[in-house]
Amino acid sequence: MTFRFHSELFDKEVTEELWAIEVDAAQGLYQIDSMPSFVPLIATEDIVRAEFSRMEEGLLYKETVTPSGNSNIQVIRHNEDTPLLDLRKRFAELGCVSEQINEDFFILEVPLTVNYANVKELLDELEAEEEIEYAEPCLSDVHREQTSGEV
Repeated sequence: MTFRFHSELFDKEVTEELWAIEVDAAQGLYQIDSMPSFVPLIATEDIVRAEFSRMEEGLLYKETVTPSGNSNIQVIRHNEDTPLLDLRKRFAELGCVSEQINEDFFILEVPLTVNYANVKELLDELEAEEEIEYAEPCLSDVHREQTSGEV
């Protein structure tokens, strides 16, 4: 499935391809089955509506129908002395899955069932230590509420 969006990171229109599982073809409903690297406001297991596009020669995203409650966090490593795998393992211990994009960048998926306050605490700690920098392109309402008391 193709997603077309304006990327603030790249300051231009970009596309990203994600895997999706058919839920209801008649209604154009699909469940996202891969972790977005750059698409904002989309997470694994979201139910979305898509239509066939001749230009894309495949499905083109139209709207999110039912958010999964999962969140995606983009993490950039700043300290090359810290192995990226070690950083990813620390988040795995909190129940998060991650996918390495390149030698200094990975996507962190925070499942609905994981308390984001614990994950954010580690993210903030690592950022304060100048190990990483992170962005929250898709933070679910549940995870947002778990950290809303923080300043």
